[in-house]
Amino acid sequence: MSAVPHDRRDWTGRRLHFVGIGGAGMSGLALIADALGATVTGSDRAGSPYLERVLAAGIAAVIGHDAANVPAGDDVELVVSTAIGGVNPERVVARERGLREIHRGALLGELSRLRRTIAIAGTHGKTTTASMAAHALLALGWDPGYVIGGELRRPETGRGTNAAPGTGDWLVVEADESDRSFLELAPEIAVVTNIELDHHTTYASHAELEVAFAEFLRNGLRCVVADTPQAEAFLDRVGIEEAAFFGASEIELHPDGSRFVWAGRPVALSVPGAHNVANAAAALTACVIAGARPREVAATLADFAGAGRRFERLGRAAGSGALVVDDYAHHPTELRATISAARTVVRPGGRIVAVFQPHLFSRTQLLAREFGAALAQADAAVVLDVYPSRERAGDFPGVTGLLVAEAAADAGRGRPVAWAPGFDAAERVLGGLLGPDDVCLVMGAGDVDELGRRLVRR
Repeated sequence: MSAVPHDRRDWTGRRLHFVGIGGAGMSGLALIADALGATVTGSDRAGSPYLERVLAAGIAAVIGHDAANVPAGDDVELVVSTAIGGVNPERVVARERGLREIHRGALLGELSRLRRTIAIAGTHGKTTTASMAAHALLALGWDPGYVIGGELRRPETGRGTNAAPGTGDWLVVEADESDRSFLELAPEIAVVTNIELDHHTTYASHAELEVAFAEFLRNGLRCVVADTPQAEAFLDRVGIEEAAFFGASEIELHPDGSRFVWAGRPVALSVPGAHNVANAAAALTACVIAGARPREVAATLADFAGAGRRFERLGRAAGSGALVVDDYAHHPTELRATISAARTVVRPGGRIVAVFQPHLFSRTQLLAREFGAALAQADAAVVLDVYPSRERAGDFPGVTGLLVAEAAADAGRGRPVAWAPGFDAAERVLGGLLGPDDVCLVMGAGDVDELGRRLVRR
């Protein structure tokens, strides 16, 4: 880590305007910046629970993008993410005024130089793993800061937040590879949970993706990777000789979570699925490298309540009584892991009904068949239209969620598959499909969680 650490006092007097302040990552950065003494303002195109939290903190944020939202003065810094296009009126006026623009990744990089930082990266599981690491250090009384792309729910309240400044020496951050912003970080401990090509507009190949992950690991003083032949082969290919390995053994999966052995010690976990066992092993290993005692940290995850939108139980569907579970899964591997986890909690005789909202036209175009094969692991599937995020439908003619629905029907061997482009249509289909013993998985990285809440509210 060659960068010179930033003094905390540098943030006092800074004026930061966040364009897209209601996003999972941006809202967390805004909350931390406010806690460090900066004057924070922002805007977003629509309301969200994250925006509500920002407003509750006393931060001046508005709905709607407009040039007039950018505060007066030549010392304002405009914070943007990759999702904010160059024609955004606030970016346009900032350029005209000569204001400094800073990417959210660079700002997170500044934070990583303020504290001893655990940065957790990986195609899958980074939000949950980062939440587990922060939870474990909180349970030990270390009071870490954290910036995570989902809510860390506290067991004592059931509520949570995606960011907290903390008073301790350590900062836990989720490191995002989607736009290469994780390369801005300077962590003391760099963790990689897994590597799989997901962001096809950023990386042309899996080999290019591996180069980026290797650079991320080299930016850390200590490396933590999975204890698998694939991980060891990756380290050999990229020339990284020293790393700590995480793994678990004697795994027992139960409806209420799992039990396993890590570092020779028993661990109880209250969130389901084999993928969460791997996430927990990674988090605990990172904590030990940070200085925690294995015997003490092994017991900290027994009351881990999960991360927001990660196998989050929303309640029972009105009418049918089916359990509605929301999950951020948006890659075929993640869909398979979530469906597998649901198998451990479904009642005898019940079914897994998977509702999937594809995210990004580019990803849908390239992985439609793989998505269909993953959804075929469920007993029934309902496919929504694509959530475009930063992409435009006109740039991807003919790419809709119907491609995934057709692939799921082909792979499903007679399992029911419905194409329901909008939420209203999906509600009608699910109203006649769900039974009291079923688990309804609502999956995707867009706004599909609102459909899940609608099912419960009805």
